[in-house]
Amino acid sequence: MSVINDIDVQAFKDTTAAVRANPQLGQATFSVNGSWQGGCRLTARTGALTQGGERDETRTARYVMSSDEPTALLGTDSAVSPAEYLLQALAGCYTVTLAALASAQGVELEAYRLELEGDIDLQGFLGIDPTVRPGLQQVRVRLDVDAPGTSRERLQELVSLVESRSPIRDTLVSPVDVVTTLA
Repeated sequence: MSVINDIDVQAFKDTTAAVRANPQLGQATFSVNGSWQGGCRLTARTGALTQGGERDETRTARYVMSSDEPTALLGTDSAVSPAEYLLQALAGCYTVTLAALASAQGVELEAYRLELEGDIDLQGFLGIDPTVRPGLQQVRVRLDVDAPGTSRERLQELVSLVESRSPIRDTLVSPVDVVTTLA
C-alpha cells in the first residue's frame, strides 16, 4: 500500500476506477439541519450522507456547527460567521483536492498553508443599492506549498488542476440551483 501525504494512493485510484465503471457511485448528497438560536445565531448538525443511492445515517448529528455574526454585523460574535464558514469550506476543499491530486501524481507535500479573504458590500444585504450583489464580491486564496524537489511550474500546474477540480470552488464560480421551500 502506497501512502503519500496521508492519502492511500491505491484507494484513490480504486475509487476513480469504480466511479468510472459505475458513475452512480459518484453521486453524493450532503445534508445539514439547523435551528435558530435567536438573533443571528444558528446551531446546525450534520445530517445523513447519501452516496451511490445508499444513505449513511451514522453522520446524522455527529458534528455540531454554530454560526453568528460579529457585533459590527448585528451579531453577538459567539461563533464563526457564515462567510467564514464559506471560506473554510473552500480552504478545506482545496486541501482535500490538493492532497489527493498531489498524492496521485507522486508529489510529496511537506507543508501547506492557505490564507483566504472574501469581500462583501453590505449595501446589497441591507437593500440600499439593488445593483450590489448581497454575496461576496471576490474571494482571494493565497497558497504556500512546500513540496521539496517539485518545481514551481509543476506546483502551478497542480494548483490549476485544483482550481478545475475543487467541488466547492466550482460551486462558488458557477451558477448552482438553490431551491428554497417553506415547510
